[in-house]
Amino acid sequence: MDIYGAEDQRTTNLLTTASTDEVLVAAAKLGDHPAFAELWERHSNTTFRLAYRITKNREDAEDVVQDVWMKAHTHLHTFCGKAKFSTWLTRITINSSLMILRRKRAHPESAMEFKDGESWQKWEIADRTQDTETLYAANCRAERLRLAVSRLRPSLRCVVEIYHFGDFSVKTTAGVTGISIAAAKSRLLRAKAVLRRALS
Repeated sequence: MDIYGAEDQRTTNLLTTASTDEVLVAAAKLGDHPAFAELWERHSNTTFRLAYRITKNREDAEDVVQDVWMKAHTHLHTFCGKAKFSTWLTRITINSSLMILRRKRAHPESAMEFKDGESWQKWEIADRTQDTETLYAANCRAERLRLAVSRLRPSLRCVVEIYHFGDFSVKTTAGVTGISIAAAKSRLLRAKAVLRRALS
């Protein structure tokens, strides 16, 4: 590369680094690989930290990061810019992390927990050592619960899945989803009411 070519490359690199996420996304959609690489450089560490907070396992978090950026690259054309790129990426990271947790849970959940003030209420699932009829009933109840959760509107489903599958506190759930603690508590209470009606 001659001196002018090198200078052009340095100028391009500086412009890429100085660009906003919105500009980089627009360029990446047009096939600009350095623009996408810059997005990865800016957000990959945050993606890993969030994935690790949810999975609590380094290898799982690394798998999540790989999955997230592959999905981001594949589906970047669907990103319409109504939310920040970082918000869109966070949503993909949460979904990928929860998917890994679900795959690792080959057996029904032992309990579904919601917090009422300072007390806990559990919807218990029968132990696998119990008789077939009891186990079948427990599995049916667990499946009904999973189906009911999947039918919650996204804002409620997200906090329930992180709170339950991630086994997080309300404070951590709020931090992961980017909402206030009060909002997280409110959404959990609303979700619990919906789920109770669905399971009654």
